[in-house]
Amino acid sequence: MQISDLPYPDPGVPDARSGPRLLLWLGRGQLGGQAKSLAWGVLHFCGVTALPYAVGLGVEAVVRRDGRGLLLVGALMVALGIAISVGDAMLHRTAVTNWITAAARVQQLLARKTAELGSALTRRVAAGEVVAVSTADVEKIGWFVEAVSRFLAAVVAVVAICVGLLFYAPAIGVVVAVGVPVLALSVLPLLPRATRRADVQREKAGKATELASDTVAGLRVLRGIGGEELFLGRYREASQQVREAAVRSARMWALIAAIQVMLPGVLLIVVVWYGAGLVLDGRLEVGELVAAFSAVATLLYPLRHFQEIAMAYSFSRPSAARAARVLALTRTETDAGTDAGAASGTAAGAGDTAPPAPGGDLYDPVTGLVAPAGRFTAVVCGDPDLAGRLAERLGGHPLEGPAGPAGAVAAEEPSVLLGGVALDALALDTARGLVLVQDKEPVLLSGTLRELLDVPASGAVEPGRALTAAQCGDVLDALLQSAPDGVDDPMDARITERGRSLSGGQRQRLALARSLVTDPEVLVLDEPTSAVDSHTEARIADGIGSLRAGRTTVVLASSPLLLDRADRVVLVHEGRAAATGTHRELLRTEPRYRAVVTRKTDEEQRLAEMEEALTEIEESA
Repeated sequence: MQISDLPYPDPGVPDARSGPRLLLWLGRGQLGGQAKSLAWGVLHFCGVTALPYAVGLGVEAVVRRDGRGLLLVGALMVALGIAISVGDAMLHRTAVTNWITAAARVQQLLARKTAELGSALTRRVAAGEVVAVSTADVEKIGWFVEAVSRFLAAVVAVVAICVGLLFYAPAIGVVVAVGVPVLALSVLPLLPRATRRADVQREKAGKATELASDTVAGLRVLRGIGGEELFLGRYREASQQVREAAVRSARMWALIAAIQVMLPGVLLIVVVWYGAGLVLDGRLEVGELVAAFSAVATLLYPLRHFQEIAMAYSFSRPSAARAARVLALTRTETDAGTDAGAASGTAAGAGDTAPPAPGGDLYDPVTGLVAPAGRFTAVVCGDPDLAGRLAERLGGHPLEGPAGPAGAVAAEEPSVLLGGVALDALALDTARGLVLVQDKEPVLLSGTLRELLDVPASGAVEPGRALTAAQCGDVLDALLQSAPDGVDDPMDARITERGRSLSGGQRQRLALARSLVTDPEVLVLDEPTSAVDSHTEARIADGIGSLRAGRTTVVLASSPLLLDRADRVVLVHEGRAAATGTHRELLRTEPRYRAVVTRKTDEEQRLAEMEEALTEIEESA
């Protein structure tokens, strides 16, 4: 796999049982790239390690006054220089390719998992954690994959130096062969402490990222209540904790680096002292001493990669563990317990079931809610959190039970049925094509309005009709006014990131228009008009009713204007469908419904009715 071939046509199914298993899976998927990098690394490092022997041969040729031998040594050094240069350039090229391709594979897997779980992902993993995994953690995972081939090449070089000295100058080679393993293993006792400090730093950085993400998302609200300074102080405190943890971690790695510089220096002194004695005794040639000295000095270069692989693994292991936790999430928890290794796929058996025939009812066996085919059904929930969970369930994501403890997952929840077929048993693309859920707080991506509405759709609803039904006339005017000169069509006007230049109501209506354009068989809207005024809300309700005529539409809301235009209204009370009828029927006959919709108690409702009756009597008199 080359960088030009990215993205992967299929990133595969990762082994997400643990962080080390994920790293091993990535390594197995890049054996060809690792082999190329290792080959070029061996060429580079062997060229570096052969230089001391060439220098030694050159010194011996000078001592013997052998001109022809000196020329041969010069030619050898030129060849070694070429090998070092070419090997270094190609090693860097192939290693960075391994890094980028590994990081790209993990990012594709994370993007696929995000698309699979949808908004349910942030209910199980903090948004800041997801951001940290997809950025900093992916980079560290790629770093380890890149460093493996360089480390293996460095091992070959170190072994070559030791073995070469044993044959070239056995008297001094024994000292080097004994000292080098000590150098390589000297930092092992410090690695666990360095790893723990790196983990602490990463944990604090993740919390700071999560705090920053939440603060930016709620910045408008914070400014409205004057709370931005409070949250700025919290983030300042969190960032200082990250700085302190980073300094503590850096101190440990600096100590490791110092040891790996000091010990080779000690070994160099020992080699010179002992070798000089051997030369004086006539047991070692001057050229052999020079070769041994140069070889030990050269060891500093490959030994640096021993430190690098230790650092890379220490940082990448927790990063891979966090990525594996995200990749192990499934649409239903029942599958996660049976085969965590295939966690990146959809639920077991998903895709084996044929899609339902068009025109089937939507039925939720947990709440007992039925949305008849081709009808406009409104659902009233007294608990906003329950409404959000119900909307997710209706989209085929039974991740949380409404009556379970906070954070608990109801693993045995039955799936929502469409036309008698379980949505969770369908392939993900099929389920998403049949049922579209618009969250309470939909997100607008940056780009032009035309790009925003360029979504997979049936083609039966044109963007203009959807914008009209969603009452987006003033939104188009606002986009056109803020557009640069030369833009005359509001469809070509750009929307800023998350639509921050628009009001909450304008963003909500654009998101509604995007949902209407898709024209799914079943459209589920969670509070689609909570940020608009009553007059606009009434017109939007009429627009949804007319545009979705003959299509199944479910709206979770408590606004009387929306409820009055629905074909039927269902009251969900304490997790169960408690009453069904029209809005006016339920107002008259169902006190619980009346309390949610009018926000009045029975006593307040009776007083209001008495006051209305007295007013009518006075007017008639």
